[in-house]
Amino acid sequence: MAIPRIYSRNPLHAEQSITLDEAAQRHVIQVLRLKTGASITLFDGSGNEFESTIEQIERKKVTVSLQAATPRDCESPIQTHLYQGISKGERMDYAIQKATELGVNSITPLFCERTVLKLEPKRLQKKVDHWQAVAISACEQSGRNHVPQLLPPQSLQQLKPHSGSTGMVLNPYTEQRLGELPEPHTSLSILIGPEGGLSEAEIYNAETLGWHSIKLGPRILRTETATVVALTALQQLWGDL
Repeated sequence: MAIPRIYSRNPLHAEQSITLDEAAQRHVIQVLRLKTGASITLFDGSGNEFESTIEQIERKKVTVSLQAATPRDCESPIQTHLYQGISKGERMDYAIQKATELGVNSITPLFCERTVLKLEPKRLQKKVDHWQAVAISACEQSGRNHVPQLLPPQSLQQLKPHSGSTGMVLNPYTEQRLGELPEPHTSLSILIGPEGGLSEAEIYNAETLGWHSIKLGPRILRTETATVVALTALQQLWGDL
C-alpha cells in the first residue's frame, strides 16, 4: 500500500516532532483514518519531503515524528503560468487539478465576458481557498513537492503574459498551431476562456497585448478539456513528457 503524502502549511524541519496543522489533522483522522504508528510522507512546498511516523492521535491533535529531509524534484523544466477563465461547478476544479498534475507553476482565475459564475467578495475568497486546496490535493497525489500558487482572480482586460514569458491564447478560429510557436526560453503563459470561450473582442485585445493565438485542432474543446490538452501538448513539445 502506498504511503500517504500530506501537505503541511507549517514549515518542516528534519529530526523533530510536530503537531500537524488543522487541515492535515483532518485529512489524517477523518479521510485516511490512520492510527498511531502509521507511516506518512510530509512536504511543505519547499521541495523536500519527510518520511514521518504518527506518534499520537488525540481528538484534535496529531503528533508526528519527522526523519531526514529528502529532496525530490519532479518539476517541469519550463515554467508554466495558467490564466484560466472561471467556469461553473466542477469544471474549474477539474482544470486546476489536472493543471497541477501537469506541472503548472501558478494559476490566475479570470473573469471574462462569458463567465457565468458571479460571486460576492466573501464567497469569491472561499472559492479561491477551495481552488488552492484542490491544487494541494493534486500535489499530494501526483508527487509534487511544490504547490502551484493560486493568484487572486482578475479581469481579462489589459492582461499581459506573465513577465518574461511567451504568451499564447487559445483561439479555435486561428490557423496557427502550438508547434509553430518559437520555443520558449524559460516560461510560457497560457490563456484559456471559460465555458463559451473568449469573445472575438477579448481575443483581439489579447493579441494586441502580446498573446499569440493558437488552435489545438479542428474540434471545439470544452474549457476543462482545453486546459488538459494544451498543457499536455506544451509539456510534450518543451517540457518533460
